[in-house]
Amino acid sequence: PQGIGSPSVYHAVIVIFLEFFAWGLLTAPTLVVLHETFPKHTFLMNGLIQGVKGLLSFLSAPLIGALSDVWGRKSFLLLTVFFTCAPIPLMKISPWWYFAVISVSGVFAVTFSVVFAYVADITQEHERSMAYGLVSATFAASLVTSPAIGAYLGRVYGDSLVVVLATAIALLDICFILVAVPESLPEKMRPASWGAPISWEQADPFASLKKVGQDSIVLLICITVFLSYLPEAGQYSSFFLYLRQIMGFSSESVAAFIAVLGILSIIAQTIVLSLLMRSIGNKNTILLGLGFQILQLAWYGFGSEPWMMWAAGAVAAMSSITFPAVSALVSRTADADQQGVVQGMITGIRGLCNGLGPALYGFIFYIFHVELNELPMPESPSGGSVVTQYHLQQNSIIPGPPFLFGACSVLLALLVALFIPEHTNLNVRSSNWKKHCGSHGHPYSPQAPGEAKEPLLQDTNV
Repeated sequence: PQGIGSPSVYHAVIVIFLEFFAWGLLTAPTLVVLHETFPKHTFLMNGLIQGVKGLLSFLSAPLIGALSDVWGRKSFLLLTVFFTCAPIPLMKISPWWYFAVISVSGVFAVTFSVVFAYVADITQEHERSMAYGLVSATFAASLVTSPAIGAYLGRVYGDSLVVVLATAIALLDICFILVAVPESLPEKMRPASWGAPISWEQADPFASLKKVGQDSIVLLICITVFLSYLPEAGQYSSFFLYLRQIMGFSSESVAAFIAVLGILSIIAQTIVLSLLMRSIGNKNTILLGLGFQILQLAWYGFGSEPWMMWAAGAVAAMSSITFPAVSALVSRTADADQQGVVQGMITGIRGLCNGLGPALYGFIFYIFHVELNELPMPESPSGGSVVTQYHLQQNSIIPGPPFLFGACSVLLALLVALFIPEHTNLNVRSSNWKKHCGSHGHPYSPQAPGEAKEPLLQDTNV
């Protein structure tokens, strides 16, 4: 087979690292270009761009996963990485085309779906969770380092160099896939003809959502995930822009904030989560995580000083324990043959939130007229004059209204989660699901249990 060596998790790790390292470099330049391109209704346009991309990714991910079951993983790794990185060079060529291509690229910007399929092909079931954890940790590591590097290079050498460097890294990723990544799907599982049929039921993005109402416990879990992840998805799409534009953070401060938050979240999801699960139990860990999320969203909403954002960020890292705890609850209470079904529902809910959340946050910013007429200069030691002027103009309005809306949403999620029993057996009718998931005869299915162990951020949030 083409490629270097036999298929391994390390091939997938390198692909993910290079792709998101390239995007992480552009964190600070993107915030500047976004405001310069849309000086009016900046948050609304940001929400619409990210919302369209998220919805397109939600609709296309199952189809691309099904096609990769038939035609192999390598070609779709190449396709998804190419289209995910295609907007990068357009940032300096044409900002309007840059944002237009970002929104449309959601159709193919589903690298994680193909990477998880690649990993599932080459790992046994008992080692799959560890492999997914390695991929997720690599994703987080790339975003911990790259925004700070991009902000420094942009300040010293200009944003053009950052765009060129990000483009070069994206091209390196594409070349790595072409030259070094071997095909993971065995030849005997791929048909000789490219016209082979696929399972359209498997390609249906709403297939998992249709099963939500079949069990009351599953319904409670899915409602909890929806109400808690909707504001989280919206927050990830707009929060760094909010820090930059409204709170007066410099590019370096935003990069440092991302790094600190990423490191604290990794610690929370490993050491702290393990201690809590053993000491207070699964359900109480979920409730504690939701409580932290309510606190950090309320703090973001009412906070008007930079130190408040840093303090709330530490609380936000603790709130990241919620989804792993939900996944653990499902894996412990669902029968062995129900794991893929229930985890697939949760993954589908999160995918839907990735489209709805950013658009919702952008719309709420627009309703409350949270805009900025001037862009704080990053090289200025303090952008106090601009920020002070903003707050004097907007002193009758809560600084971050969408975050308060999110806090109310998570409060509802907490009330719903109170009714989830600690130990129960989930019963979801899945005969059709199991039939079409097993139709290809190999261990991968788009909603494999391990896929729920998603990274802190996702493709659509970069």
